[in-house]
Amino acid sequence: MDDKLALAERVRQACLQHAIEAYEQAGISGLCGEGRFEVAIDAIRQLNIAKLIESPQD
Repeated sequence: MDDKLALAERVRQACLQHAIEAYEQAGISGLCGEGRFEVAIDAIRQLNIAKLIESPQD
């Protein structure tokens, strides 16, 4: 069970990291709040989960 929880936490952290980075970059590009949010959601959708699972734990 600990392995599943650790994996779920890695996925959550990766989603948050990608969303925050995309949101900030969209803001730098001049998008409004709604546009920044859409970019952040798209970043989560495009996250390569298979690669995340295969990579060694930090």
